[in-house]
Formats: sequence, structure tokens, C-alpha cells
Amino acid sequence: MRHQRHKLTLGVQTKHRKALLRNLVKSLVVHKRIQTTYAKAKAASALADQMVQIAKQGDLSARRLLISRLGCSRTAHAFLTQIAPHFQSRQGGYTRVLKISNRVGDGAQTALLEFTAVMEAPVKKKKEPKKAKKEKPHIHDQTEPHAPQAVKEKEEKKATESKKAQEKKESEKKGGFLGALRKFLKGDDQ
Repeated sequence: MRHQRHKLTLGVQTKHRKALLRNLVKSLVVHKRIQTTYAKAKAASALADQMVQIAKQGDLSARRLLISRLGCSRTAHAFLTQIAPHFQSRQGGYTRVLKISNRVGDGAQTALLEFTAVMEAPVKKKKEPKKAKKEKPHIHDQTEPHAPQAVKEKEEKKATESKKAQEKKESEKKGGFLGALRKFLKGDDQ
């Protein structure tokens, strides 16, 4: 008989609840402390305690059971190698739920869920600035007999294009009411 074996349903369907609790436990393993609502924290605490109890066995069947219940081999490996060794001498109480305050948006009671053993939180890696890419030599820069001539042609083409662009800008500025107004505001009296 299942007398007094009530679970927190969290107001969602069974599949949704299982996925939610799995993800909370995975986040707990990665970050060592998570912040969520009080009801979710209590439900996730019970699941995390069960997973630690299984991980303390440390054999292949425990690994397979963790993988099947959590759906993630990395999390199962972390339970076996990082978390279970901290709790070998303890018989229960692997996690704790600490109430914080009410959430601003909906007034829900929030809580911290964390492991009771002291573990180092993962260090966030700082992003290194991207290095400037080295310019690759042009195909014509390599030992070819036509290389100097091709490079000169490209440079001349660029120079003529830039001259045309400048002339176009100047011609736009010269005439009309806006041109006169622009000259007046700049102080160019010619």
C-alpha cells in the first residue's frame, strides 16, 4: 500500500515534472547551488538525495541507474566522481533548502538549493580577446612573373575608384540651396 507517499505535483503533468526535476538536479550538480521556488527546491532536493544515495554505491549498475534517471551521462559521471566521495561517511541529508525572499513578479517564495558538503563552485572562464587575423599573402605576391604588374593594376584601380567617390561627394555638396546653407554654416565664403 502507498499510504502517505504523497509527491509534490508542482501543478504540472508527470512528464513535465520529471523533466523539470531532472534539469534542476543537473543544474545543481554543475553549479553546486541553484535558486528556484521553494516548492521546486523541496522536490528537487528529494530527487538529488536519491541520486547521491545511488552514486555512493559506485558500481556499474549505479552508473546505469543514474544515467537512466537523469538522462545524462556527464551528470552521472559527476555524481560518481565529484559528489559521492564527499558523502561516503554520511547516511542522509545531502542537500539543504534555504528560504530567501518572495519573487518580485508573482510573489512566489524563493529558495536556495545546495549540497551540504563544502564543494568549490566552478570558476567562470574569462573570455580572451580575439586575436587579429594575419593577412594572407595574395596569390600574385608569390613568385610569379606577372606579380608586379597585377599588383600595380589593382592599386591603380583602387585609386581611381576612390577619386571617383570623392568627386561624387563634392558634386553633391556643391549646388543648390542645401549646398549654400552648408557653406554658410561652415563659414566657407567663396
